[in-house]
Amino acid sequence: MTTARTATPSTARAINDRLALDLLLERGPLTASDLRTLTGLSRPTVADLLERLQRSGLVAQAGESAALRRGPNARLYRLVADRAHLAGIDIRATGVSLVVADLTGQTLGTATIAAPTGGEPGGPGRLPTGEAASGVATVAADRPVRALGAVGVVGAGATGPAGGEAGEGDLLVERTVDVLLATAAEAGARELHTVAVGAPGLVDPVSGALNNSGKLPEWHSKLLAALRARPGTEVILENEVNLAGIAEHRMGAARGRKDFALIWLSHGVGASVVLDGRLRRGASGGTGEIGFLPVPGTVGLPDATRCDGGFHSLVSSAAICELGARHGLHAEPDGPEPGAEAVVRLAVQSGADAFLEELAGRIAIGASAICVVLDPGCVVLGGEIGQAGGPELAARVERHLARLSPLATEVRAGTAGGSAVLAGAVLTAGDAARRELFGGE
Repeated sequence: MTTARTATPSTARAINDRLALDLLLERGPLTASDLRTLTGLSRPTVADLLERLQRSGLVAQAGESAALRRGPNARLYRLVADRAHLAGIDIRATGVSLVVADLTGQTLGTATIAAPTGGEPGGPGRLPTGEAASGVATVAADRPVRALGAVGVVGAGATGPAGGEAGEGDLLVERTVDVLLATAAEAGARELHTVAVGAPGLVDPVSGALNNSGKLPEWHSKLLAALRARPGTEVILENEVNLAGIAEHRMGAARGRKDFALIWLSHGVGASVVLDGRLRRGASGGTGEIGFLPVPGTVGLPDATRCDGGFHSLVSSAAICELGARHGLHAEPDGPEPGAEAVVRLAVQSGADAFLEELAGRIAIGASAICVVLDPGCVVLGGEIGQAGGPELAARVERHLARLSPLATEVRAGTAGGSAVLAGAVLTAGDAARRELFGGE
């Protein structure tokens, strides 16, 4: 026979505190009466928890409600947003983009740091452009930056390949940490509580280590080491497509869904899988490495170290540019967008049906493999190319997918935008910081 157990007074207080804090985070300033109504707690219990949370520095008074008469009942209480500061970082081959936010996730500052030598246009290192880049300060990797303190590169020697000068990757690491600290300082943050980093590659779900198979620039690992060497800051590493999936799930096209798969279309291709409301990473962190998926229509097969011949060869940026050229679609050489993104956007704007149908058919091949195994019920097309294709491309993929899979699957265009990785990073950092500060799961 199972004996029912009741919560101890301290456990009950912790549960009530977390409930009130989550409501203040979700809804903004509330009165004590609001909290009583929303939580069902008694007047003395709410009064006690508000006093306790004010003493802890997590809650403060925020004026009075205009809808109520003046007095204690009209007092508004808010979450102290600057109780802790967060950062999200998106590592690409051509540089880094970052955002500093407060405890509520409100953006306080952004920056990009361009690598001295980048990947091909539209590659994994492509930094946000257009609307996604509005308000973003860009700093070249070789430009001096005054910050809160000097930062050394962990694991880097005193000299690099450039005749006694530090290597370009080492300089980029130093500049990135300096810019991060300077951006935080300008936002009024003396320290960063939690930093979430999105990077390409396999992230071990147990150790959090980045599995660099040799295909990623060495500075990726050095930047992570430099961030982790800073005392007092928790650093969380996650695959960048998984972070984009978190953003789409929490604030984008998959909001409210328990099951969905994000197909990330950028320089390369990847996927993020959410089932039963949980992000699925797999035994080695490799869930979603669909670039290696063997598919028809390619020359040869992928192998353990190269995804050439896999799904990547059908929908990578290079493949899309080649497809566009066959259909007479060309990006402007000096245009503001990388080639593949510009080609897809041009195709949508000009009604290039033949191109869009062929591209949709290619995407549906990979999507069908995901659907017949996982049955997510919904596929979201994200990344810069998915964003450029929008609802028009999504609708075409859905029609092709219906012919390939017996499982009813809705296809949606991603709405978290080109900065989805950063948005997911801030959400992840905020969750971790609030777990520590608020208590609970």
